[in-house]
Amino acid sequence: MRIILYSKPGCHLCEGLQEKLEKIENLSFELEIRDITTCEDWFAAYEFEIPVLYLAADDTETLQPIPRPSPRASVKQLEQMLLKYIPNPEKNNAE
Repeated sequence: MRIILYSKPGCHLCEGLQEKLEKIENLSFELEIRDITTCEDWFAAYEFEIPVLYLAADDTETLQPIPRPSPRASVKQLEQMLLKYIPNPEKNNAE
């Protein structure tokens, strides 16, 4: 699974969220950072919305939006929120 973070340089909310996502150890995902200043479509869509998160399956470009977490959320709180969106492979193997 991939988590896509739409961001831009100098955005403190984006940088803070990226740092927290990189500290999560108990979930398996690839973090992809998309700089909205490098694509006109991304900039038009997210200029006033960043940071924006999406979940993407590794084999598809279908994106599932993930609600923006509070900037005050701890790494643990962020991890717990993401558990609602990222399939748990251990749970799937037990079924």
